[in-house]
Amino acid sequence: MTSLSVEVVYALPSGEDAVTLRLAPGATAEDAVRASGVLGRHPEIDLGCQRLGIHGRVVAQKAPLRDGDRVEIYRPLPVDAKEARRRRAFRRR
Repeated sequence: MTSLSVEVVYALPSGEDAVTLRLAPGATAEDAVRASGVLGRHPEIDLGCQRLGIHGRVVAQKAPLRDGDRVEIYRPLPVDAKEARRRRAFRRR
């Protein structure tokens, strides 16, 4: 195989920014994010803090890619899920 076809996706409240690209074998999740150009379009992304995933599973930035992988950039949650449930329960009372 001469190259890998991967998709990089960043979900936004108003939609998603998705890019399909070809990378050399041995490329990592971080390589895909950097090559996609998404960091230039979304300066709020901080790879030092935000997690990456492949097909819904959190992975290290140095995780090797396979052909057909979907690399996802996860945004931080505005509120902890446990706290959000607690607030909803309180409002129902």
